[in-house]
Amino acid sequence: MTIVLIVTFAAWLSVEVTLALRDLIRGKGSTARDRGTRSTLVIGWVAAFVSATWVAGHPKGWQLITGLLLMWAGLAIRIWSVLELGASFRTTVEVDADQPLVETGPYRFVRHPSYTGMLLLAIGYGVTLDSWLSLAILLVVPLATTLRRISVEEATMAQVLGDPYQAYKQRTKRLLPGLW
Repeated sequence: MTIVLIVTFAAWLSVEVTLALRDLIRGKGSTARDRGTRSTLVIGWVAAFVSATWVAGHPKGWQLITGLLLMWAGLAIRIWSVLELGASFRTTVEVDADQPLVETGPYRFVRHPSYTGMLLLAIGYGVTLDSWLSLAILLVVPLATTLRRISVEEATMAQVLGDPYQAYKQRTKRLLPGLW
């Protein structure tokens, strides 16, 4: 099962590298508007994963299976979100003036399903590690960095997309359907 965990990380990493390369090839990916959130996300998430792994128990039994299921669900949600946004999806905070507001697919349930997917990946990994401390690290640090990114992203989207985005914001929750 540890091999499945490694394959899961490899799949996630390949998605993230593909997205970054896609931005680079398209000439997108400017961090001019992200107010340091890209660096904070990368550093925070890597530090959380390394720290959580360092203090972890040994993956086994139901924790490993449950964690892997959460991780694959998170990866599926992240990929679905990217596909639904299509060319509008970026790994940085960039919104084009003519960009349509997408309210279909996972975006009909929450405003930031891609981040929901990533957080599920982190939580799932925490579950596989069989350590409450690891799980706490993988919940708190990624959530804190992601919430900072969301605040910057939402301010930019409100500025560029205007009233349609404000109305969408009133109708949908941020990360958890119907809750938050």
